[in-house]
Amino acid sequence: MELRQLKYFVEVAKNEHFSMAAETLHVAQSALSRQVGLLEKELGVELFEREGRNVKLTPIGKMFLEQAMIALKAIDNATQLIEEYLEPERGIIRIGFPSSIASSTLPTIISAFKKEHPDVRFHLRQGSYEFLTEGIKKREIDLAFIGPVPVSDPDLHADILFSEYFYALIPETHSLAQNGSLSLYQLERDSFVLFPQGFVLRKIVVDACHQAGFRPFIPYEGEDLDAIKGLVSSGIGVTLLPETTLFGNMPSGTIKIKISHPEVKRTVGIIIPKNRPLSPSEKLFYEFVLDYFRHINLWT
Repeated sequence: MELRQLKYFVEVAKNEHFSMAAETLHVAQSALSRQVGLLEKELGVELFEREGRNVKLTPIGKMFLEQAMIALKAIDNATQLIEEYLEPERGIIRIGFPSSIASSTLPTIISAFKKEHPDVRFHLRQGSYEFLTEGIKKREIDLAFIGPVPVSDPDLHADILFSEYFYALIPETHSLAQNGSLSLYQLERDSFVLFPQGFVLRKIVVDACHQAGFRPFIPYEGEDLDAIKGLVSSGIGVTLLPETTLFGNMPSGTIKIKISHPEVKRTVGIIIPKNRPLSPSEKLFYEFVLDYFRHINLWT
């Protein structure tokens, strides 16, 4: 079995058409058909059912496709690892992050890193808490920023970079807008604008409200941070957000107020896999991040 045959097979499976796959691969259709035929002969099974000019996978072909894609991905990862050992300054790093650090924390870190390592490239993927933790475990991303930090997951190594408080974001027309701080129970009768069920930022806020002695009324939900801020700006509700999401990004018509009771805060950190070593480029970035925040924490 040759690597070329696996690549040809996967491309035909994707296109469900030999001539289209051949065009994508820039090979003659006859050569493509011959290699797939040799693969089927070696395996002793038919991978495709022919339907005129189109093809579709047989049941065993579907199972083989799943494993073939895993094998090809593993080979790509191994090749990238070798390339990065030879030239760690030219690697590609897949970074996951939540929306709550997208506007300030992440751009600042990457900008500082690129000044010292301009040729390292990044693939950035934003996602939910579960997406970030599972993405690391499944090798879909290499490192991830996350908050709060999962400190007890057996498959992840986590470093806490900093802790931050949540602030109440309210319309400037709100009766509490002139207060220097507030107790969370003072928002008991307000409508809340929060992330949907399953988002960790929602859970933090709801748990804090329960601690303050009430169940929040949540008629408005949104997955986009700016949309949530915009709804508060329009005057239809209030929300609680981590402080870093409000740095230099306060929507017009809103006020942020410190919460005096209960204490609402979260940790923010970086997670990496426990079950595999980082590539040279990934390690370079990981150590840079730790050192970057170590220096910040010394001065705060």
